[in-house]
Amino acid sequence: MQSYNTMKHLVALIDLHLHLDGSMPLLTARRLAKAQGVKIPETDEELKAMMSLTDDCKDLNDYLARFDLACSLLHTREALDSCAYELLCDLHQQGLIYAEIRFAPQKSCEKGLTQREAVQAVLDGIRRAPIPCGLILSMMRGDDRATHKANLETVRIAKEFLGHGVVAIDLAGAEGLYPTRNFEYAFAEARKNKIPIIIHAGEAAGAESVWEAIQAGAVRIGHGVRGLEDQRVIDELIARGITLELCPTSNIDTGIYKSYADYPLRRLIDSGVKICINTDDMTVSNTDLQKEWKHLIETFQLHEFEIGHMLLNSVNASFAPEPLKRKLRAIVQENYPSTILY
Repeated sequence: MQSYNTMKHLVALIDLHLHLDGSMPLLTARRLAKAQGVKIPETDEELKAMMSLTDDCKDLNDYLARFDLACSLLHTREALDSCAYELLCDLHQQGLIYAEIRFAPQKSCEKGLTQREAVQAVLDGIRRAPIPCGLILSMMRGDDRATHKANLETVRIAKEFLGHGVVAIDLAGAEGLYPTRNFEYAFAEARKNKIPIIIHAGEAAGAESVWEAIQAGAVRIGHGVRGLEDQRVIDELIARGITLELCPTSNIDTGIYKSYADYPLRRLIDSGVKICINTDDMTVSNTDLQKEWKHLIETFQLHEFEIGHMLLNSVNASFAPEPLKRKLRAIVQENYPSTILY
């Protein structure tokens, strides 16, 4: 059986782990900077070097610095609205049929917006978009009182908008410095209000971090690849049906793995854990879902039924309403017909 032809433009793609700030289109950044009077490089090449990783990037600090401009521009209703809309238009052009965008509303409140206003602005952009999309609200890791207060406000806003565009909460940030267990106060509030929980884990920290995310009630885990370090964790992921949101290029960029060949995709497939493929930060990592899939197809000689199976994992793990899920499953199986045999 031959692997899938990488010359094909893949269709029926789905991204469930996509950060708004890290995926701001360059044209959007240029337009917003002009409107806000922010000085940026004149050439697109220089702007791209400012917002995307280059070959001379050496560490996590270099990676995080690429978020600075986008984060600084996302403090107005118009900016949040248009960034979400224009990003989803780009995804539609790339062949996506569904996405879930995440952002931390507390990071857009430095110029007077409330978290509620920031969320409403992003939802306004999503509602105009050419593909359906759910919004995930990210809480931030930190140990100061202001962060804890802001996280509880994020949970409150998620409860208000749940079923009206918002689909889940997430925990993001410096996983190695601030363990998942420190945020039980927020997870307890989310569980009480039946808000689905996603947690970044098993990226900067090891399998124990994935275990803590499982115990916190996560229904999906961002990255989670280091769960492979402990079979107990893998067994629990399988038992609970938790899906790992894999972001290969991002993990290579942050130094978890040296190359795509080093990425443990085959081990994860063989383990029986549910996995799906995503981009994380398209602009920062200079990637898109077409590139992610083509790297994996070429490296691991993926077959059509394996691609379709992982796309169906994306559909099933999504927070899309069931009628939409049925439609998405049909589109995936129509375009990857051998999947039904998997």
